[in-house]
Amino acid sequence: MKTMAITDFKAHALQVLAEVAARKERVLVTKHGKPLAEVVPYTETKPTPGRLAEALVFQEDIVSPLGEEMWDACR
Repeated sequence: MKTMAITDFKAHALQVLAEVAARKERVLVTKHGKPLAEVVPYTETKPTPGRLAEALVFQEDIVSPLGEEMWDACR
């Protein structure tokens, strides 16, 4: 991973972004020698169908857990 000072990044930002996109290599931007930001190449993530299917719980009868009286009171 390439490291550069924030002043160099500011002066050459467009060139650095083009290099990150072309080489798919990260750049660490520092300020006074301490990490400040990391420029990473963009990767398009496609949603995976059914990814949340296991996270959801379906109940057949949503009235029974409360009881008919409580269900009417909640309206």
